[in-house]
Amino acid sequence: QVQLVESGGGLVQPGGSLRLSCAASGSIFSINAMGWYRQAPGKERELVAAITSGSTNYADSVKGRFTISRDSAKNTAYLQMNSLKPEDTAVYYCNARVRIGVYVDYWGQGTQVTVSS
Repeated sequence: QVQLVESGGGLVQPGGSLRLSCAASGSIFSINAMGWYRQAPGKERELVAAITSGSTNYADSVKGRFTISRDSAKNTAYLQMNSLKPEDTAVYYCNARVRIGVYVDYWGQGTQVTVSS
């Protein structure tokens, strides 16, 4: 089992920055990859960024603005969000993927990010 606790969301003006944190606990050594997803009201959940042992992946809409990172010593993943736009407004969810024969996904409760003037 993996438990994820998110923090760092809030209200920010366009062009501003936020850093989201995701602290993992439990069977942390079984985590293969971590990622951030977001979901706006009435829209589908979408992948924002993901990180595995040797690579990262970003949605085209956030490339050059967002950076995903992981601190193994603190068992924490981060999403640094710069140059925020109103269309970035959503609930952001942390994801941890475990593979033991099959893939199993664990999710945080989500943190609200609102970009507005």
